[in-house]
Amino acid sequence: MNRQKLQAFLKRKNIVISARRYGIDALGAMAQGLFCSLLIGTILNTLGTQLHIGVLTAPLLQINNVDYTVGGLASQMSGPAMAVAIGWALQAPPLVLFSLTTVGFACNALGGAGGPLSVLFVAIIAAELGKAVSKETKVDILVTPLVTIGVGAALAAVLAPAIGSAARAFGQFIMVTTELQPFFMGILVSVLVGVALTLPISSAALCASFGLVGLAGGAAVAGCCAQMVGFAVMSFSENRWGGLVSQGLGTSMLQMPNIVRNPRIWIPPTLTAAITGPIATCLFHLEMNDPGGGLASGMGTCGLVGQIGVLSGWAADVASGAKAAVTATDSLGLILISFVLPAILCPLLAQLCRRAGWIKPGDLKLS
Repeated sequence: MNRQKLQAFLKRKNIVISARRYGIDALGAMAQGLFCSLLIGTILNTLGTQLHIGVLTAPLLQINNVDYTVGGLASQMSGPAMAVAIGWALQAPPLVLFSLTTVGFACNALGGAGGPLSVLFVAIIAAELGKAVSKETKVDILVTPLVTIGVGAALAAVLAPAIGSAARAFGQFIMVTTELQPFFMGILVSVLVGVALTLPISSAALCASFGLVGLAGGAAVAGCCAQMVGFAVMSFSENRWGGLVSQGLGTSMLQMPNIVRNPRIWIPPTLTAAITGPIATCLFHLEMNDPGGGLASGMGTCGLVGQIGVLSGWAADVASGAKAAVTATDSLGLILISFVLPAILCPLLAQLCRRAGWIKPGDLKLS
């Protein structure tokens, strides 16, 4: 097959090999799949435990002598949910999409702590190969699932453990380094994860892939909150209450078109992240130990998931004896890092940028 025929084939099969398709569309969809399974399951379990809601704490069924609540079942489906979400982002046909459930389950199970990253790589390959053979034979109902599942399972067995180990090692490196150098790593992690949250990629999926918890997870929360609350408050005069809610509880990604037009509007929230990150790690020792394995570290104030994740981690730590109790300083630190400091620091820094002529009226207006 020559190059022109190959290009025509890929176009006919809607196989687009690009950084945007894989690094933005697929990664963003994977984060939604992870949110709708693992994170929602964690939230349901936390609500049930903290508020003593019987229907959420009661086991629905038992598998291999393990009891599962509704939240536990949702969490267990994270692998299939991520893989199907990736397939949907790649516009996979139905037989490919449904076959990815097995691929996702295998990758997530074999990848361990690095399961999400394993699912991302393997599901993309399996989905694209499944699309390539889809409707090419008269027995499509057999061929397409066999190729998708066969390729996916084989790659999961070979790649998932290695990818998981690499992601876990990298995440451990970040967390250990943050413990040793909380000031400098607090700045670095806070700024980088916050920037990733505003970019059209998924900071939640990245944090989950690396299992970013502990002090590093706390710094990540600080960076995300600095971007979301910072942009929401500094642009209040232009976007009013709708903008405050959509950015503060939704996503600062809404500002990306404005950032492209004037990158200097990104200075205040990024500097805010550089300030609140080390405050979180050095002053309040804010840790994110959510049972979701780091997903909430990259969510910030989106639906208050970051804060719920911190609370869930505290509850788990107290229950295990790792933490004696949740103190007033803990609660104060979470409130200051998540809401108060970004709402104060970012507008002040923005005012300096306005006086310097770097930010002009209308630069932060959401379309």
